[in-house]
Amino acid sequence: MLNKSGILRSFCLAAALASTLLGTACIHRTPRYYDSYYNDYHKWNDREMDYYDRWCRETHRDPRIDFAKLHADEQDQYFKWRHDQDKAHYKQPH
Repeated sequence: MLNKSGILRSFCLAAALASTLLGTACIHRTPRYYDSYYNDYHKWNDREMDYYDRWCRETHRDPRIDFAKLHADEQDQYFKWRHDQDKAHYKQPH
C-alpha cells in the first residue's frame, strides 16, 4: 500500500507523462505539395496561401476551394503560374 507521498509522486509522474504525450500529439505539420513538372515541393504556409489567393483572383477561381481538392491539371496550372512569379521577382532590379 502506498503512503501519501508515494501517491503524490505517482500522480505527478502520471501528469508529467500525460502532458508530454498531449504536447507531441498537437504538433501541426505544414502540408507540402509536389510539383512534378519542376520536381520540387511547395510548403503550404502563409506565403504560399497569399500566392494561391492571388492566383485565384487573377484566374477567376474561388479561393475558398482547398488547393488539395483541385484537379491535377489545375494544380499544375497553379505551379506554372507560381514559378513564373518567382522568375519575374528575380528579374527585377534590387
